[in-house]
Amino acid sequence: MSEENAEITIPCVVVTSCDSAFKEEELIKQIISSSTLPEPTKREESVAWYPWTINNKYYTADVRLCVVPSTFQMSSEIAQSMQAFVAYFDSTVKDGLEKLHPWISVVEDLAPEVLILVCDRVCENGVTRHEAQQWCLSHAFELVELNPQDLPDEDDDFPESTGVKRIVQALNANVWTSVEMKDGHNQGFGLMSSLVASRHNNPHSHSRQDPASASLPVEGSPVSEEAEHTESITNTDTPGDTVVDAMTDLDIQELANLTAGDADVDNFERLFTKLKEMKDKASSMPHEQRKVHAEKVAKAFWMAIGGDDDEIDGLSSGEES
Repeated sequence: MSEENAEITIPCVVVTSCDSAFKEEELIKQIISSSTLPEPTKREESVAWYPWTINNKYYTADVRLCVVPSTFQMSSEIAQSMQAFVAYFDSTVKDGLEKLHPWISVVEDLAPEVLILVCDRVCENGVTRHEAQQWCLSHAFELVELNPQDLPDEDDDFPESTGVKRIVQALNANVWTSVEMKDGHNQGFGLMSSLVASRHNNPHSHSRQDPASASLPVEGSPVSEEAEHTESITNTDTPGDTVVDAMTDLDIQELANLTAGDADVDNFERLFTKLKEMKDKASSMPHEQRKVHAEKVAKAFWMAIGGDDDEIDGLSSGEES
């Protein structure tokens, strides 16, 4: 494989800014926690690829933080490797969100796993919190303020992450095609590994591929034996959905590890913190969607801790046969 082809296979985070006063490179420096940028692995006019290695307790993954100022600079190379999209906008002006409009069709077509809308902070005289949140709900983004006016209560037992820390957290929770699991975590991440393989074999075709090829095989079972069962699950999903989205999948794996871990205070507190985080994420969904989501999470968690699929068959609300 040539060096050029190898480069294309490395997943990328497309970073763009619709605010002329805020450059994409500034956000990248915050993401990688550095006052200076690394040497780009590649540069084509205004587009630049910056190397970044995600390294957490579960895995390492080489990714590229790719500066793409506008949709006009999008190429097939970027499209094929794009797994996350981070867009900055100017919240101080009323039409701040309108400048993101050209990106909507691109995002809908490529369906990256992580979609984050970023601003310094929402503004009552510009784009309000309500307007930003409604836009995010309409386009499946997560809103992150780099410098929110209202910080989480320090006395809160379950403080939410904010600012660039939340962006990094979301990127860490994605299932990258370049992931390399660390020793000691491979067995507990059967679902995650299967999801990586599925996405690697069918990159960025969530809304175009047939349901069977998009399905997530059950841990320890041949794909062929589960094809009929998983097809019945995925046929109920809207385009762009997976059996369990990447972030929820990682949450489930962490819950599974905490459940199987030592019964100490730290583990106990982290378990409840994680449960509350997952509950908060689901609380913004419509009732019926939340109900289906809860069933999927429960089933996936059961499988992650070694449960038998037959034992939970028929526990759904009728979504599946």
